[in-house]
Amino acid sequence: MTTAEITLPSVRGRLTRDAPLAPLVWFKAGGAAEWLFEPADEDDLAAFLAALDPAVPVMALGLGSNLIVRDGGVPGVVVRLGKAFAKVAARDATTLRCGGGASGILVSSTARDAGIGGVEFLRSIPGTVGGFVRMNGGAYGREVKDVLVDADVVLRSGARRTLTLADLGYTYRHSALPAGAIVVAATFRGHPAEPAAVQAEMDRIAAAREASQPLRAKTGGSTFKNPDGHRAWALVDAAGCRGLRRGDAQVSEKHTNFLLNLGTATSADIEALGEAVRDKVKAHSGVTLEWEIQRVGVRA
Repeated sequence: MTTAEITLPSVRGRLTRDAPLAPLVWFKAGGAAEWLFEPADEDDLAAFLAALDPAVPVMALGLGSNLIVRDGGVPGVVVRLGKAFAKVAARDATTLRCGGGASGILVSSTARDAGIGGVEFLRSIPGTVGGFVRMNGGAYGREVKDVLVDADVVLRSGARRTLTLADLGYTYRHSALPAGAIVVAATFRGHPAEPAAVQAEMDRIAAAREASQPLRAKTGGSTFKNPDGHRAWALVDAAGCRGLRRGDAQVSEKHTNFLLNLGTATSADIEALGEAVRDKVKAHSGVTLEWEIQRVGVRA
């Protein structure tokens, strides 16, 4: 029996069957979600998951920036957090309460307005708070583990939990967030700072990204994790992969740790190009690159 044949719980939000995911991810490629659920609020999400057959897989989707959705689509339910989860507010002089669907730009700009420094780096990560918490997102020398106080999650069972920094067991681009758990909110702690100084740091980070990354392309952000003692982009470049193509998928010539969809690349093209790069790097340097981009769904 497929998920489509299962009677799904009633919701106050929106449930869409066979929902195309390509428009929702940065690569603009890939298949459909068997079901796409956009909950009205946290209560709606928790009630839905509690009533949903435990055998049905559930996956959270943020801005789709760090994601390859395979061409065969994603079975089960994809949960996308909308405006109800995208609020950010200063709680006191150093902490911010952030919805799981809030963007890094909103978090950093709200911090600036409140005179809170230390979270400027989130401005440079193209994603949502939920993704940052799950992946220990980081850039420019800072990671989420440096600023996280705790995170509110809804487990696959529908139960709600508040997880502390220690509970999340952070390592480089990894957390111990339970499988199927969805981050609905997080508290970040910075430090008092002048808004002008915060803005200046945000501007510096934005300029550095503009100079080094293909920001206006269909991409997925950093493709591979930096191995110990190495920079992934340098290994890719040294292996002769700058500009390498597979169909309409290409290794960026501007930043070799970015893959691009030049137009009509399939997710299979993009993933195959990434695997070809891994093979070439392994042959050249002996280093095995690990994917940083999440690859989900089934192959066509």
